Amino acid sequence: MASAELLSIEVCVGVAPREVRTVTLRLPAGSTLAVALHEAGVWQWPGMPLPDQAAEQGWSVGVWGRKEAVGHVLRDGDRVELVRPLKVDPKEARRVRYRKQGEKLPKGYHRPKDRSETPAG
Repeated sequence: MASAELLSIEVCVGVAPREVRTVTLRLPAGSTLAVALHEAGVWQWPGMPLPDQAAEQGWSVGVWGRKEAVGHVLRDGDRVELVRPLKVDPKEARRVRYRKQGEKLPKGYHRPKDRSETPAG
């Protein structure tokens, strides 16, 4: 790949629960994660930390779901992801949901109906 070629990069940022912002960029070959985040302008968005504070606040950056250092050199078609820190441990959230909805029965089994509500025959 010649150095004059441009890479097509997609930058995705999880700014809030169930809210992802996506920016598509054309960057020169040899660009890094840090360059992509800067060019996308994510640090100027409302609610975003400053670049030097992002790691301290628990934000992480990666390519295609794999955590990478900000100096990682990008390839054509890469998807850069900046994700916010988790507020709740996923395992604990699953336990709470399980307790709240009760035990699931295997497929084909049904809970017995409450017989106190049916009239006696």
